[in-house]
Formats: sequence, structure tokens, C-alpha cells
Amino acid sequence: MLEKKKSIAASVAELQLLVEKRGRKKTQRQRKVVKGGVRMAALSIVSQLPPKCLSYADCFNNHILNFNNNYHNFKFHSLPCSHQFPVLSSFSTQPKSKFFSNYPSSKLPQFPIYSSQPAGSEHLWIQDNSKKQNSTFKTRMQDRLHSVFPTTPAQVSAVQDLYEFICSGPLLSKLGLTSDMIADSIDKWLEYGSHLCRLFQLNELYLTVPQKARIYHYYIPVFLWIEDKISKHVSQFKDGEEIPPLVVGFSAPQGCGKTTLVFALDYLFKKTGRNSATLSIDDFYWTAEGQAKLREANPGNALLEFRGNAGSHDLSFSIETLTGLKKLTKEGIKMKLPRYDKSAYSGRGDRADPSLWPEIEGPLTVILFEGWMLGFKPVPTEVVRAVDPQLETVNKNLEAYYDAWDKFINAWIVIKIQDPSYVYQWRLQAEIAMREAGNPGMTDEEVRDFVSRYLPAYKAYLPTLYDEGPSGSDPENVLLIDIDEGRNPILGN
Repeated sequence: MLEKKKSIAASVAELQLLVEKRGRKKTQRQRKVVKGGVRMAALSIVSQLPPKCLSYADCFNNHILNFNNNYHNFKFHSLPCSHQFPVLSSFSTQPKSKFFSNYPSSKLPQFPIYSSQPAGSEHLWIQDNSKKQNSTFKTRMQDRLHSVFPTTPAQVSAVQDLYEFICSGPLLSKLGLTSDMIADSIDKWLEYGSHLCRLFQLNELYLTVPQKARIYHYYIPVFLWIEDKISKHVSQFKDGEEIPPLVVGFSAPQGCGKTTLVFALDYLFKKTGRNSATLSIDDFYWTAEGQAKLREANPGNALLEFRGNAGSHDLSFSIETLTGLKKLTKEGIKMKLPRYDKSAYSGRGDRADPSLWPEIEGPLTVILFEGWMLGFKPVPTEVVRAVDPQLETVNKNLEAYYDAWDKFINAWIVIKIQDPSYVYQWRLQAEIAMREAGNPGMTDEEVRDFVSRYLPAYKAYLPTLYDEGPSGSDPENVLLIDIDEGRNPILGN
């Protein structure tokens, strides 16, 4: 009996030690989250200021908020009422900054903050809380500066909620991120989230669930994945060796949000000191003259009548451009990025004048290369015939694309859709939004005709891309992201 009591006592003691250890671990994680929450708590006070008179980043950069060493307490140093902070004008819908001017104008996302868009529109997530913000801010603007500060302490629990939301993201397991790792880096998550909120002109204290999902479940996880690939890429080279930029390929159907994703990632890289460049497969379309020759060489083939499918790209120009970009390893080496003007020749398009191409300078860290058919590879002739006989020529043309595009790519982001018909719905939503905004847009019938020229390729090549990955790719360097009809990541294979 005595031995049994001793055994029970030992087991209880061991259990107590385990509980205490887990408790300490949980407490440490909570402290890390709370420490990161000081920034959010400060923002909850600063956010009471009229938005047009304040830039959050300016507040922190100019040390308006000063924190004690004990992160549970902080003190606010108020400024004279006459001291105002100019709103960040470079993030208006008109590109003014160097960042915006270097981004492809034909691909530059537009974000009208207080306009309406049809359900399902790519940028609907940005505008979900616009009415609430507009009403709240209008009221605040009527108050005097000295009367807008809250009388109760800011609640740090908001960061705990955000931390739990981040931990529920569908991509974390694919990235190998644990809740402890997120707690350790919560400051970085808040920093990146703040950058993206400024880019998309969102108030980070009033994010809706769709907005939080897009930023914390999608854009930031993908950014961290690429950062990890950059680190591993750099580690392969010895000290003193020239390090070529990492090329990341983004393969995703039209309208699924890949351009906005690349836009956000490019901005994050620049904000964190990385020199990045963006390219689209659109930038390698034949000139208007070359496109006319392609059309004449393939009479009656609707898939090659306009730009888009394999055969409508200048592959020699692609190789020349990508080879040149890979050589941007030193300061002083400059190069212009090609751009395509889709509006030229009444919408048939043409390569933009080289004088309008943005110039970049080395050393380049990462190249973000996106396209709707990036990573497609030829399939057996009987497969394409079953889809559309016109696809045979496209399938033959596709044989040359690996050497022109895919072999330059070191890591892949493949965005998987559940149904190719989503492309039609997304395109239709975009055109309806353009028409409602008073801009030229295709009719529903024109949209149907436009998408019909791409659907055969989707039906023929997407299954192989999703099952096998791009040609020559390493599965360790491929991130497959399943998205729903709302363009948000979901749990997938």
C-alpha cells in the first residue's frame, strides 16, 4: 500500500510539473501577444483622431507614442491642437509615388474607397466597412482635437483576438507555422498588416472578417513563404558570390486576384527593404504587328485571333528580359521592365513605348512573375481534341514555353480554383463595375465571347497543373493555394 501511495504521489507530482510547464509556456505566449498588443492599443487611441489629419505611421515614426519598458503600461504625449499630420497622399487611387509609377499601369489595381461594387467583385473585401468608417469619421471630424481621446484604457484583447484569427488560417499548416511561432513573430504580423492597411486605405482597427482574411490568412502568409524561399536561395551562395534574384511564378486564372496579390507582395518587399520587380506574361505579348501576323497564319482559329493563348507571346523577348533581370546582382546595373498597353488599337493591344517602361536597378532580390497560363505544359493530342480541335495548334505552341518561362522560375505559387466557370463570373463582375463607374466596359455577350477563348485551355491544362505541378518544379518549392468563389484561401489538398 505504501509503495502504491508513493507511486500515486510521484505521478501527481509529475502531472503538476507538466501542467506548470504548459502553463508557463502558455503564459509566455500570451505575454508575447500582449507585448505586440501595445502597438494596437496605442493605435486604438490614435484612431480617435480625425483621419484626414493623421497618418498612423507618421505618429510612430515621430515618436508621438512613447512606451515604458514595462509593456503593460504606456503613456501618451499629446501635441498642440494646431499640429496636424498630412494624410499619406501617395496611396490615393492615382499613382504618384515611385512604387506606383514602377508598377504596370495596365495591371495597377484601383481602390475607390467609398464606391459600391457588385457582390463578388475582387475589391469588395476592401470596401465592406466603408459605410461604417465614413459615418464614424464624419462624426469625429466635427469634434475638437482635444476632446477625441477616450477616457478608458485601450484594450489589448483585440490583439489576442487577432492572434487567434491568424492561427485559424488555412495556409499555416502548409507553411509549417505553429501558434508558438506566430506568437514569437506577432510584432511582424502587426507591422505587415499595418503596411497593407495603408496600401489599401483601410483602418486596421475596423477590419471586417473578409478584410482580415485577405490580409492575415492570405497575403501575409504568402509573403512569409516567399521570404523563407529567399533565405534558402541566398544560403546556397558563398560570401562574395553574386546572388541572382529569386524568381517566383504565380499561376492563377484570370480574375482570381493574382495581380492584387502580387501588388501587395511587391509593396511589402519594398517596405521591408527588399528590391523587387514585377512582371506579367502580358508584358511579352507580340506587338500589334506580330499579333496580326499570327492571326493571318491561323485563319479561322478563334483561339489565336486575339492575344492570350500560347503562340501570342514573343518568347525570344521573354528569354532576353528574364536573362537580363537575373543579372541584376550589383548596384549601378539598370534595366527597363517591358509593359503592354491593352487599350491600344481599340483594345487589341500593343507593346507600350519603351520610354514609358519603368527602370529598376540592382541588386535585385526577388522577381514576381505572374500569368494566367504560367506553368501550363502540353498534354496528349487526344486530350486537346476532346476539349476543342482548335486547341491542337495552341498545344503545339506550348512546347516552347518551358525554355522561355518556366525554367527561369525558382518557386511557384499555384492558385487553384474549384470550377473554371468562376472566370466568367469574375470577369462579368469586373465589367459591370466598370460600366457602373461610368467607364467603358464589355457587354455581357462580349464577356462571354472573351472568356470562351480561354476556357478550352483551362479545361485542358489545369488538371495536370494541379496534379503534377509546373514542369521541372520541386514540390518543396510549390505552394498550392485553394481559393473559393470569393477568392479567399480555403482548406484544400
